[in-house]
Amino acid sequence: MVGDEEVRARAEAWSNAFGYIKSSAIVCAVELALPDILENHGGPMSLSQLSAAANCPEEPLFRLMRFLIFHGIFKKAQPPSSLYYDQTPLSRFFTSDKLGDFILLRSTPATRNPTGLSAEALRNGTPLYLPAVNGADPWANPAGFGTKFFTDAMAAHARDTTRLIVRNYPEAFHGVGSVVDVGGRHGMALSEFVQAFPWLRGISFDLPEVVEDAPPPQPRIELVGGSMFESVPKADAVILMWILHDWSDQDCIEILKKCKEAIPAGTGKVMIVDAIINEANDNDDFTCARLSLDMIMLAVTEKGKERTYREWAYLLKEAGFATFKVKSIDTVESVIEAFP
Repeated sequence: MVGDEEVRARAEAWSNAFGYIKSSAIVCAVELALPDILENHGGPMSLSQLSAAANCPEEPLFRLMRFLIFHGIFKKAQPPSSLYYDQTPLSRFFTSDKLGDFILLRSTPATRNPTGLSAEALRNGTPLYLPAVNGADPWANPAGFGTKFFTDAMAAHARDTTRLIVRNYPEAFHGVGSVVDVGGRHGMALSEFVQAFPWLRGISFDLPEVVEDAPPPQPRIELVGGSMFESVPKADAVILMWILHDWSDQDCIEILKKCKEAIPAGTGKVMIVDAIINEANDNDDFTCARLSLDMIMLAVTEKGKERTYREWAYLLKEAGFATFKVKSIDTVESVIEAFP
């Protein structure tokens, strides 16, 4: 495993990459009048009470409050039966009779970050700030971001994460002769894997328009176009790296079922490389980055989210997997290996 100093530096780098999210979440809380609601109530409120008062569904409100509690904006008060929320000295400064209206300066179109949270997005359940290029929805078709911009960003992430898998968990590929990288774009992750494991053959599977835009692949890598909702190419293992957090639970279950169909029943596996939210909200090295990433999913996807261990277990059970295990690789994501 890598040294503690490198792990802390990587965690700080990820947290800084998402630094704008904290201010965006505070703006969203003020737009929802959460500080005023709690102050006027005069004591702790349950999630259902706060949801009704703010006219905001419970699920996105829970995620917003989880993030803000981690950063010390609000706090938990825990009666025996349920989770209750309460003010802090800091949140009291965000009421409308103090700094609340000043905070709302950040909610104007000129000052809000394009991936910022908003009360409207949380209440309506749809992303308010969903960028589009030439009318394309980038989450249905990532080429809508601008193919080079999106590909370069995903390649940077894939490069770092795959090198950590190679370094910290090489045994994941022992006995694996072929692997499909679902949503693998131009094969950046696979290029790292086939270089590290000479016996490995890879298939980078993505939308046809993504594959058509790709340069010639490296040796032992094949580019295949298609839809993960229809079928996935056959291989010994399937990798889903930073894919499932974009999708709803039901969509994830359908994707996982297609991946399960693509692997051998007795020896195959699906490797999910994604974040696992610490339910205790403890401040381990990457908790801040994981919770920030969850706020981004709340802002720019309709039903995507970062998931807890229990939420991952639910998806895998519903998709028909018998067992799974989790391996830390000292970064934002972990490797979740699921077996039929």
